This record gives sequence, C-alpha cells and structure tokens, in this order.
Amino acid sequence: MYKFPIAYLNSNDGSGVLAFGEGDKIILNGENSLDQLQKFIDDHKGEHIVGYVSYDVKNEIENLSSKNEDRLLFPSVYFWSPEYVVRMNNENFEFVQGDKTPESYDFLNFFLEEETDQNFHEYNFPFTPKTKKKEYLNTVKKLQERIQAGDVYEINYCQEFHAEGVEINYPLDAYFKLNSITKAPYSTFLTFDEFSIFCGSPERFLNKAGSKLISQPIKGTSKRGKTPEEDEKLKQALQNDDKERAENVMIVDLVRNDLSKIAKKNSVKVDELMGVYSFETVHQLISTISCEIDDDVSFTDILKATFPMGSMTGAPKVSAMNLIEEVENFKRGVYSGTIGYISPNGNFDFNVVIRTLLYNRTKKYLSCSVGGAITSKSDAEAEYQECLVKVERILNGMN
Repeated sequence: MYKFPIAYLNSNDGSGVLAFGEGDKIILNGENSLDQLQKFIDDHKGEHIVGYVSYDVKNEIENLSSKNEDRLLFPSVYFWSPEYVVRMNNENFEFVQGDKTPESYDFLNFFLEEETDQNFHEYNFPFTPKTKKKEYLNTVKKLQERIQAGDVYEINYCQEFHAEGVEINYPLDAYFKLNSITKAPYSTFLTFDEFSIFCGSPERFLNKAGSKLISQPIKGTSKRGKTPEEDEKLKQALQNDDKERAENVMIVDLVRNDLSKIAKKNSVKVDELMGVYSFETVHQLISTISCEIDDDVSFTDILKATFPMGSMTGAPKVSAMNLIEEVENFKRGVYSGTIGYISPNGNFDFNVVIRTLLYNRTKKYLSCSVGGAITSKSDAEAEYQECLVKVERILNGMN
C-alpha cells in the first residue's frame, strides 16, 4: 500500500496527469470549507493542485443539511499540491512539478507498468442494493406525486450498491481494471490515507480555459447494442426520445441560470444541445453551455454559483436537494461531487463523480451509487433498469 497520495486524471485518449508524493494539503469537514479552500488555492498560486469537493458541500452553499447514513466517512473536501506532477501524452511524459529523481522515476515506471499490464487481479465484490427494487419503484411514484404537486419539475434520485468486508490490496490494478470497462474521458484514480476513488466518469462538470467557462451536463442514457445495427437504432431512439430530451433541456436551462450568476453580461450560450456521445457501456445525451467570466472571479465563486451540478440534483435545484435528502437512504458524499485539477495559471477541469467505486480501507467498505432523473413522464420500472444499465458492467465486470 502506498504511503503517499496518488492521483491520475485520465482522459483515455493517450493524455493524462499523474500526481503523487507528499505536499501541502487541506482536509475539511466543517463549516466555511469553501473559504478555507480558496485560501489554500491562493496560498499555492502557481502550483498544480488536485482534489475533490463532495456533494454535501451543498449544505454550506444553500444552508441545507444531510442526516442520511454515511458508511464511507470521506472528508467533505480534499485538495493537495503534490510533490510530483507528470503530464503524460502517449509515450511522452514531462515532470511539470517536482524534479525527476531516482525515487520519482521509479514510481513513474511502476505506474506505467501497472497501466500496460492487462493481467488484472480478481475482485470478488458481492454488491448488495441498499434500496430494494420494490422500495425504489414506490419512491419513484411518490416523487411523481411531488412533481404533480409542483414541488419540483425533475429530481435526480439515487441508490447505493455496497459491499462489506472488502480488501483491495492492489488499488492501481483495481482502477485500471475499472478503466478497461468504462474507458471514460473524465476517469480518475485518487488515493490518500484510508480512502480510494475509482472513477469512470463520462461527464464534465466545469472546464476553465482563460476567461471561458464551459459545463457539459449529461441527461439521457441508452444501453449499447450487441450489433452495429442495433447500436445505431438505440442511438437514434435516444436522440428522438421526448422524455430524455425534456430532461436534458431542463438541466440546460438550470446550468444557464447558474452560469449567469458569474458570467459577463450576455455571454452565456448553448454551444451544443443534446449531442449523442457513445461510451463503452452506454450512449448519452450531452449538452455544452459556456460563458465568459472576469479575471477576479475565483474558483470558489464559481463553485458557489454552480455546485452541485444540476444533472445530479434536478430543478429547481434547492427544492430538489431537499427532496433528495428526504427520499434517499445514504449520504452521497464524494458521489455526485467533483474531482479535478487546477493548473498554475488558474485554468481547471473538473468531472462529475458518477460510475464510481468509493472505498474506505479501514472500514473495508466499498460503495457504488447510481441514479437518474425522475420526471412526470418517468416509468418507474424503466428508471430502475436504466440505473442497472449504467452500473451493471462496473458491478459485474470487476469480478
């Protein structure tokens, strides 16, 4: 087991960022975490910083609360300025933080060997749903009653699958096995202390490049076909599904509203509406919304305006988050949060934590959560099956 933190932000296109080694870090669980995080970022200006913000930071942004059971016990915020950061581009790599020493080079070689070695260990994770299917179906119907009553228009309802007594002795190997299943563009491995995150996310939350900020919410999912012909039919069906399109449009409007809080006047625009993108396990409807921001808008100013991402809450956002706490039976924590990387120039890229295994080594507890948008047009059985489509390959493929 590694004695220092490791992060790998993997685009699955031959490029990625590997961070490892000790360094200044901030671990938060209390109030004013975003103010403390911003001070940490300001104090490390000009450095590479990696970290995550958990879903439950919503509580301080919107004065909400979370009382659901938390078996994972991850900190709510973790950021770190690693001793070493290596930019990887196919066969080329460059140390952009920290010197190339015999020790750092040895770890890099070990990492590269793990990445290329496809002889994975067996991982027998006996996952159990925390929510029984009947309970899930009944909750969807109750949520539709709340939608009919006008409490919300759309809500992202999630459930947890978990395994206990789990020992993962080869975390990098476990991540690369997961990645061989998902091959997602915002894939991430992060391990520190007793915590490990194995993330196969296809969704980008926020990217900042100069003054431009973009968000790319996903709403709309279809399984992949077994033949090219079936695959194309499923893709077209997703593109033309009225319910899925309505879900996507609602979240696009929510994101536009969030970005408008920090955007330069009249700069918010929809660059792409409901493009169909295909991944290893699913087709997805993805929209891209962008805006321009002023130089003095900080990282946490942006978070306060946009977090949590609308694709994981529903609309209106605060009403949906209150209802989520009422009907779900687990604390989301890192799931539905965001993991990413801040460059020395202030640019950043952060994902949405979905299609992810979360592991507490001390508790020997492994969790994989999944959800979907519930609207008045939702069919409860179809929503349940969509959840399985999203995570079945992850739950079964690790064995």
